[in-house]
Amino acid sequence: MSSSRKAPVIVITGTPGTGKTTHAELLVQESPIPLKHINVGDMVKEKGFYESYDEDWQSYTVDEDKLLDELEPLASEGGIILDWHTCDIFPERWADLVVVLRCNHTKLWDRLEKRGYPLKKIQENNEAEIMEVVVEEARSSYAPEIVVELQSEGTEDLESNVARIVQWIEAWRKDRGVTDS
Repeated sequence: MSSSRKAPVIVITGTPGTGKTTHAELLVQESPIPLKHINVGDMVKEKGFYESYDEDWQSYTVDEDKLLDELEPLASEGGIILDWHTCDIFPERWADLVVVLRCNHTKLWDRLEKRGYPLKKIQENNEAEIMEVVVEEARSSYAPEIVVELQSEGTEDLESNVARIVQWIEAWRKDRGVTDS
């Protein structure tokens, strides 16, 4: 799928609270080409792509078929950033780059507390970060050369990470002979 696209599909993933949306929003601003940020969690809620809602965990059981049917034409076109706490749902052929954001678990705990997450959800997400659940998911779902792990603990990391992704976009386009025309 990626060979004919003029713009890449970038997956930004990580445990909730690692800065996915903040990174995606800044990348849209800094990118040398137009990119559309898709907050997948928001899309699931807004378009009703879920089967149920769990009050205890404050989370949705996603209807993956409906979600993927909606995203397929967008991924085929390219030029999107898929922002979600999981990545293995997305077909391998979609992704040109998979960025896994990481954060010190103490900072992560504080971020999730500020969001008002229930204690057991904070504990579960913190444990997932410590156990590298999202990193392992990315590594087992995509080619190693497209998976990159980046620290996300403050503004300096954010700016550095986005600059690095911008450089990657420029290299991706150059490698494919894509020019501004």
